[in-house]
Amino acid sequence: MVMRVPMSKTGYIALKEELNNLERVERHVVVKAIEIAREHGDLKENAEYHAAKERQGMIEGRIMDLKDKLGRAEVIDCTKVSCERAVFGTVVELLDLDTDEEVTYQLLGSEEADVKKGSISVFSPLGKSLLGKEVGDDVTAVTPGGTREFEVISIRPSSFS
Repeated sequence: MVMRVPMSKTGYIALKEELNNLERVERHVVVKAIEIAREHGDLKENAEYHAAKERQGMIEGRIMDLKDKLGRAEVIDCTKVSCERAVFGTVVELLDLDTDEEVTYQLLGSEEADVKKGSISVFSPLGKSLLGKEVGDDVTAVTPGGTREFEVISIRPSSFS
């Protein structure tokens, strides 16, 4: 059974662009750097060569990772999700019951999650706790920083797909 990777249309496009850049630009740049480093002689003590080979390994690993994720992608249009419950793609406004602070997060996949930009992974402790909740529900999330309690204030669709 293939495990699907949920992602927004925007996230899917971003990963495709990253893959394209790695395959068509970065891969060639690192091969050239390896060729140049080889010309400097003894490879055992050639730091440029070893750095370029390490970079090549990282690029090839990321290419394989991206191809895998894109191949298993379940692309979801976040502007058209149901907002009766917190689901992938919805924007959820929460009241932190400990601090009385309001926070807003969009529920996205691991590749797209960026707390600084207001999105969290549906696989994170808080993301898992939010899935299926409705407006007015209390949410308890066991996070690395301790247990946190929230109330769901609103659920809305994303303004981008």
